[in-house]
This record gives sequence, structure tokens and C-alpha cells, in this order.
Amino acid sequence: MKFLKKIFKGEKQGYIMSLPYLLHFSFFVAFPLIFSFILIFHKWNIITPMEFVGTRNFERLFQDMQFFKAITNTVLFLGIHIPLQIIAALLLAVFLNQKIKFRGFFRALFFLPVVVSGVVITILWMQLYSNETGLINLILHKLGFAGVPWINDPAYAMPSIAVMATWKNVGLYVVLFLVGLQNIPASLYEAAQTDGANEVQKFFHITIPGLNNSMILVVILSTIGGFSLFIEPFVMTAGGPLNSTLSAILYIYNQAFYFGHMGYAATLGFAFAFFVLIVVLIQKKIVEQN
Repeated sequence: MKFLKKIFKGEKQGYIMSLPYLLHFSFFVAFPLIFSFILIFHKWNIITPMEFVGTRNFERLFQDMQFFKAITNTVLFLGIHIPLQIIAALLLAVFLNQKIKFRGFFRALFFLPVVVSGVVITILWMQLYSNETGLINLILHKLGFAGVPWINDPAYAMPSIAVMATWKNVGLYVVLFLVGLQNIPASLYEAAQTDGANEVQKFFHITIPGLNNSMILVVILSTIGGFSLFIEPFVMTAGGPLNSTLSAILYIYNQAFYFGHMGYAATLGFAFAFFVLIVVLIQKKIVEQN
């Protein structure tokens, strides 16, 4: 007992210092997670008492075609967003890794949209995508082309959101690629130059393999971020037109706070989290093998 008291007495300061984190974790992570798990087996609309329904929420989940439509929309978004994000971020990182004037200014400029509110960015792009007064369509008209209903046509709506999300987040991934580029030894490029390799050969045989760890991180982060798609369709299209931009997170939000189906929303949340986990693990394995 004396030995244990001595240990706890000596580590009292450490426990006190870690107390704020433990309280934060308990109230904002552990409790919501446990409460959400309890909600899976209940029907609750916040106002009336919870009603135990057993596995009825799961039965509804497997019959909910709109939820699977929302997942399909999200996967479509990722299919456009991730390759576009990687290509844009990689090319910008290679450019900003060169010795150019105002390099620090350009790095800050590309990173600026990352720290700006997503709502502000979405409203800005709504103006750019406007059918009649949007800058993009005005430029197309000046060039002699017809305007495009960017967010009013189901065929264009989700790709348009993917382009906007890429523009907003590219600065973060540029920084990650820059870190990877600066960790590649310059001697490798010098040796390749001596052997007569051109810039394209050096890029594909030195730069790309040297960025393997950064590439894995960028793919995983952009995937998780893409699965969290919410602000853009919520503000810009409300999931329309014809549910073409209804993301999984937006659908879960509507079930919880628009229809008051808190128990079913919790069920959807856990199912979607499991789906995201599986996709990320498969993706990580594929990227590591390549």
C-alpha cells in the first residue's frame, strides 16, 4: 500500500495535467458514442421518451434505398474528388518546391481556402456556378459557348461540388506533398541527371516513389474528408436536384434533425462508419502494395 501511495503521490501532477483531456474525452467522445449505441435499439424523437424497438432500425436500414443512393452519391464524389485532389496537389507541390520568386506568398495563398469557413466557400462558388450571372457561365458566353446548369442538372451537380471541394482542400495536401518532396535526397536527382535522365523520368522514377508515404496519407485523409461531405450539398443544393447530391452524412442529418428519427440516424451513423473503415483499410492496402 505504501508503494502504491508513493507512485500515485509522485504522479499526482501528471494526473492533474491530463484531467482536462480526460473530461473532454468523457463528455464529448465516450458519452456520445455510448449513448448513440444505445439509440440504435430505440425509437426517439428528442421530445417523447425513448421506446425500445430491438433490431427494427436495422431492418429498416437494409430496406432503405435512399440511404444506398446517398452512399452511391458519396462514392461518386470520391471517384472524382480524390484523383483530382492528388493530381492538383502534387503538381502544385512540385511547382512550389522550385526556387521561384514569392514562393512563401504562393504557399500561403493556396493554403488560405483551407482555413476559410466552408459555408463562405460554398456561397462563393454558388455565385460562380449561377446560371445567368455566374462568372463561369459569363466567360463561356464570351467565348461563344452555351451556359451550363452546374448545380441545377443532376449530371453536373455532384462533379461541380467535387471541383469546389478540391479547390478548397488542395492547400492542405500541397503542404503534405511539400514535406515529402523535401525529404527526398537531392543526391538521387543528381545521380539521375548524371545518367542522362530527363525531368519526366526523374518525376516518375524518383519523385513518385519517394512520395509513397505522403501519397498514402493524402489518399486516406482525402477519403475520410470526402466521406464527411455535408456543408457543400447542404448549403448549395440541399441534396438536389433529384437527390443527385444527397450525401450519406446529409441523409443521416436529415433523419435525425429534420424527421426526428434519432434512433434510426444513430443506426445509419454506425453502419456508415463501418463502411468507411472497410473502404479505408482496403484503400490503404492497395496503395501500400503499389
